Amino acid sequence: MVKRVVVALGGNALGDNLTEQMTAVQETSKAIADLIEAGYEVILSHGNGPQVGMIQLAMEELSLSDPSKYPTIPLSVCVAMSQSYIGYDLQNALREELLSRNLEQPVGTVITQVAVDPKDPAFAHPAKPIGRFMSKEEADTLVKEKQVTVVEDSGRGYRQVVASPKPKEIVEIKTITSLIDSGQTVIACGGGGIPVVKSGNHLSGAAAVIDKDFCSELLAEMVDADLLIILTAVEKVCIDFGKPTQKELSQVSTSEMKKHAADGQFAPGSMLPKVEAAIQFAESKPGRKTLITLLEKAKDGIVGKTGTIIEQ
Repeated sequence: MVKRVVVALGGNALGDNLTEQMTAVQETSKAIADLIEAGYEVILSHGNGPQVGMIQLAMEELSLSDPSKYPTIPLSVCVAMSQSYIGYDLQNALREELLSRNLEQPVGTVITQVAVDPKDPAFAHPAKPIGRFMSKEEADTLVKEKQVTVVEDSGRGYRQVVASPKPKEIVEIKTITSLIDSGQTVIACGGGGIPVVKSGNHLSGAAAVIDKDFCSELLAEMVDADLLIILTAVEKVCIDFGKPTQKELSQVSTSEMKKHAADGQFAPGSMLPKVEAAIQFAESKPGRKTLITLLEKAKDGIVGKTGTIIEQ
């Protein structure tokens, strides 16, 4: 039986703004509580794309109002802010749901720094979407006024993109594992972690957002999880997505998934990083698996009833 599980929450588990988030985490907590009640040891990570973009924009507007009084806030600090308030909502909602089931399970959030390589080529090629979806006209205005990079995102509109370096080390991993080993449900590596660069004993923030799926994969390895669950907007991963030949994938080997990825079956910045992270975890140690599915299908997915299971 799978015992230790890292669950990477997608954007649909959090909503796009504070009001939506406060509603979304109620349903999210029910699905997570189902896993805990079933006996699984759960570690949570989550995305922060809309939230960190919102915070960054708000901080920029504040700075523009009076630059001498309100200096520009680095993106790494915006990531830290998003970790805190998302973790606050998640841990409160999950605690309440667990107590309603008579489960005395402690829940806590670890503000997590993640070291990246300052020479990572991602810094020269911004590709990670953050913030809200915009029309072409709104995106053009943002580019002109803020000199940022924007891209069209999967037919849903335009979004700002920033550098997304690969995670190298989770700085607070000993704190995280100590809490897990003491029986707590831990929320960590929110938004992919606060990106930092090491210089001796000093850590300095980097202007980037780490992909939460790659960071969740690293977290799953470092806490010696049996299963990585990547929750997204579809019940199963598909090939030929949106075409008459569309096919759902259920039990898939890592070699088969690599072939599909090489054939361009998965959209960069959307399903591709999830698949790549899934493969990496499944190949990291014999017996490890990754499940990709919907939030509300996670419990069924663990026992093989639905979702896409990737293993060697």
